[in-house]
Amino acid sequence: MEYDPRKYGLWSQTSVKTLNEAFTTRATRRRYEVWFLRLGLANGEGAWWLRYLLMNPGSDGCLKASQGMPVQVWATWFPRGEAPLSFIQGFPLSELRLSAKGQSPFSLSVGENEIEEDSCRGRLQVDGHTIQWNLSYRSKFRATLSSKGWIGFSRTPHSDAIFSGRITLDGRSFEGDPLGFGVQGHNCGYRHRHFWNWTHTYFDQPGGNSSTLEALVYEMPFGLVYRKAILWHDGVEHVLRNLKDLPRTPESFAWNFHASTKEGLSLEAAIDGSGPSLHRLTYLRTNCKGAFEVRNNSLSSATLRIAQRGNTVASLHTSSGAVLEMV
Repeated sequence: MEYDPRKYGLWSQTSVKTLNEAFTTRATRRRYEVWFLRLGLANGEGAWWLRYLLMNPGSDGCLKASQGMPVQVWATWFPRGEAPLSFIQGFPLSELRLSAKGQSPFSLSVGENEIEEDSCRGRLQVDGHTIQWNLSYRSKFRATLSSKGWIGFSRTPHSDAIFSGRITLDGRSFEGDPLGFGVQGHNCGYRHRHFWNWTHTYFDQPGGNSSTLEALVYEMPFGLVYRKAILWHDGVEHVLRNLKDLPRTPESFAWNFHASTKEGLSLEAAIDGSGPSLHRLTYLRTNCKGAFEVRNNSLSSATLRIAQRGNTVASLHTSSGAVLEMV
């Protein structure tokens, strides 16, 4: 069934905004903006993490850094039970084709790589490896997790994404309809936060339905901390605040927290990103002065306990349908 967002009340009659619209222009001197996909394969073999990144296009990136090109495309393969493989290719600004700021429908293309509202394709050649993909995706739910104007935002145009198409790595193909499940997101900022915890979890439910949880915590000025989670369950959106971390083993790569809504719904979440799929990536700062490490596991497990006024409503679990990222 083809997805019509008007059916779900996600678009107004006077607006066709989809949350993918570009904020950055070619003249922007200090800003990162990224469109990304996390796709867990339906057959359980692993997951893919794809990123289309703009970095300081108005000042031509951070060209003195090894990964400082103004336009970059990333592809990371998370095979089950093995260490991830990451591939990054940079491109000059002259090859970028980008829709205007705020324009919908959105599109970005560079070289043989392109991302639009509900599809993307790519071809990278890095260190003797060739990675190609041609994907389409559909969803019933989208959300804005954080919006701070020019400072930055975290948007999720496709929260319960179903992916179809093909990905090829050195001749090995992954193909299907559906190929996998996950999220397509869109983030932007004047600078990266000094710390953040972020997770997105996809729970495949009986009858073709799905539930998702997305949560974000990061530092703000004056010692404040931003905290928010959004649960999509049984076709209803629940915005949760009051996120409170729960105890965990200090050395583990995990995030356990409790959150609640004004209407009396609460949840306990346990996201476990430990194991061989834990990946460490280097991100450049937007001022081009150094870099920092980001830990990401796109094959994380997750368990949720959802309660309504003290009574358990549902318990959800996935062994590999979550992504956990921490700085």
